[in-house]
Amino acid sequence: MSHILLRNGLILSMNERREMFEGGDVLVENDIIKAVGAIPEESIPEGTEVVDVNGRMVLPGLVNTHVHLCQQLGRGLGDDVDLLTWLHDRTWPYELAMSEEDVHVSALACCLELIKSGVTCFAEPGGRHVDAMGRAVREAGIRGILARSTMDCGEGIRPEHRESTDEALAVQLELHDRWHDTAEGRIRYWMGLRTIFNNSDELLCRTKEIADARGIGMHMHVSEVKEEVDFARATRGASTVEHLNNLGVLGPNLLAVHTVWLTPRELDLFRLHDVKVSHNPGAAMRVLGFAHVPEMLARGICVSLGTDGAPCNNRMDMMDEMYLAAVIHKGRTLDPTTVPAERMLEMATVNGARAVLWDDQIGSLTPGKKADLIVIDPMNGPGSVPVHDPVSSLVYSMHSSNVTHSMCNGRWLMQDRVVAGLDEAAILAEAQERAGHIRRRAGIELKPRFPVVKVR
Repeated sequence: MSHILLRNGLILSMNERREMFEGGDVLVENDIIKAVGAIPEESIPEGTEVVDVNGRMVLPGLVNTHVHLCQQLGRGLGDDVDLLTWLHDRTWPYELAMSEEDVHVSALACCLELIKSGVTCFAEPGGRHVDAMGRAVREAGIRGILARSTMDCGEGIRPEHRESTDEALAVQLELHDRWHDTAEGRIRYWMGLRTIFNNSDELLCRTKEIADARGIGMHMHVSEVKEEVDFARATRGASTVEHLNNLGVLGPNLLAVHTVWLTPRELDLFRLHDVKVSHNPGAAMRVLGFAHVPEMLARGICVSLGTDGAPCNNRMDMMDEMYLAAVIHKGRTLDPTTVPAERMLEMATVNGARAVLWDDQIGSLTPGKKADLIVIDPMNGPGSVPVHDPVSSLVYSMHSSNVTHSMCNGRWLMQDRVVAGLDEAAILAEAQERAGHIRRRAGIELKPRFPVVKVR
């Protein structure tokens, strides 16, 4: 039995009372949080690994509820283009040109960025080569939910990649049997639905039946762009959310991503059915628009945070997303009190855990929950000093470079900014090399932004 004690920190527990313990401790036994707050010396088992965090912040690991592991090597390919160009000419061709080993390296590189920005749990909406992503997550030691980007109709799918509804569901069931509740319980598998553009009603309904029967979630892009809502009305007779409601797909195990183009009635439907939302502010600001996050929170809808993929956000950095989400909605509503720092931290921790249906085990530093936590050092850079209000500083001033330690399932993922078990330099070098080869295989050409003068 192993024990780790984090001593003398500012513990942002995010427990039900949202208690902050100044000069507090966290005792970890194996993979479980044993005690939080003031821990008597006689309660500390002999041989405990003691880490004096010396006033630094200790808080639950951040939960990224929407990130494409397989898109990491496509970072920068979708900059300054419209959505259809991004999708049909850049992202899909790039993904289709990736080998299984390409996806493995992409997923490892993404896991590195997630760990170094304080994420201990994520939800993947799907891509190709799920097995490669699973291997990477297992190696990285992080907690995550895998899915497969599932499509059985619509434009943009090459003939060789088209699947019937039966085929699409059969592959997902096989992946669920292979990956769900593996890697010491760190990996789960959910049903994936790409978007209503590419999902038949039969696929939507049968996916819901399977998810309910197996007690798992569904991950879907919902009301992402206006064109999607117009398409749903033209082909299904109702908007995306209204149609999902008519089919009986809305429910507490649906993680709806982006949700930018929602009406007040659709917000009420989300509240009624306890639909979970993943808000991706960086991606939304590219081309999608403003999600009605303050209105969702006011209704009691569970809103979490995600980064989306590297081709549309470039930064798989939840520290950046907290800051961005906190400020853009103040600007939209012209109200500086909108989505304050404490709500934003909830979105990144307890709401994130609830959105991925894991809140019974993660999301707060509570005795009995899994030991998923991070340590943040405000002194690790001039941009976060001084600290008057720790929660405010965490959201508005700090960066991923302030995250010094990360633990998942009671094991160190990172200590003093060094990621355990992964050769960061080698992974990034291979990622850079493979990225160019994939781009050329995909036939993607990027014109130089400025004249290029080759000197050597």
